Amino acid sequence: MLYLQFDFEFLINMKKILVIGGGAMGSAFTIPCLENKNHVTITEPYSKNFIRDLSSKKRFHSTLKVKLSKKLKFKKFSKNLLRERFDLIVIAVSLPGIDFIGKELKDINVKTPILVLTKGLKYEKKSNRILTISEQLRKVSGTRNISVLKGPCLAKELARKNPTSVVIANKSINFAKKIGKRISTKYYLTEFSKDVIGVEVCSAIKNIYSMIIGSGQSLNISSNLFQKSIIEMRYLMKYFKGKEETTLGLAGIGDLYVSAAGGRNSKMGNYLGKGYTFKTAKKKFMPNDTVEGEQLVREIAPFVLKKINKSKAPLMINLIRTIIKNKKLKI
Repeated sequence: MLYLQFDFEFLINMKKILVIGGGAMGSAFTIPCLENKNHVTITEPYSKNFIRDLSSKKRFHSTLKVKLSKKLKFKKFSKNLLRERFDLIVIAVSLPGIDFIGKELKDINVKTPILVLTKGLKYEKKSNRILTISEQLRKVSGTRNISVLKGPCLAKELARKNPTSVVIANKSINFAKKIGKRISTKYYLTEFSKDVIGVEVCSAIKNIYSMIIGSGQSLNISSNLFQKSIIEMRYLMKYFKGKEETTLGLAGIGDLYVSAAGGRNSKMGNYLGKGYTFKTAKKKFMPNDTVEGEQLVREIAPFVLKKINKSKAPLMINLIRTIIKNKKLKI
């Protein structure tokens, strides 16, 4: 009944969209939203200079290498901004910022739809369990209607309007499709799923497996590691109560393929495969890059090392120990 209660209102009035997170993906996501004649506002909770910098550079986004639309509104992040009426709030902050955003969202109407772009998982020490981002947001904020958007979409490619596909997951498939109608374009295609847990788990752990596949580049064994990674991902999907077939979709193999082909996780994996420790590689080659796979490793390590059967996920457990102990990777 909850979804039916505001589906009609959402379909008719969904024109005001707030994007929280002015990084590459959050900023790129505003492009298809604006093309669908939505009124889009973007805010950045962690950079006080976000608005000033973009304004001084005539809306040129230094990471995306494109100018953002004049129709896009920039606003300072505040509780007053969150209290404004928006028909959809998009979360595009990095994983460490999820708890903060969740607490800030307590002030909004619990019925306001949320769409999460952030990829990752959270470890809850008290209950010793893994939570998806939507589960963590629901727990912290009280917000009920949360959808997630994942898939093989690179921010720079989206900003250039190169064709890409994503999957939107919500327990109400009809609601997911209504979001899709508001953001889809000829170059930004959307698929839909009811498997929220599966889509979130796949999109998170593929960052770890991208590093693993990347580590095989110098030894020419990446294809072998790719195949073994899929086997482990399917096992983990069943373990976390997602649907096994989700592994074969956009949030699974689709995203893994794109990330392993040249993303930051794969790049770091390549350095690990060449014999560098994580700290050395990060400092020497990627000092200013966020490696999402490493963030996830540190987040879920306490759970995985105690709960996951080593014989079922040897690649993941080996990489986790390599990063946590800052030792050389043994492939």
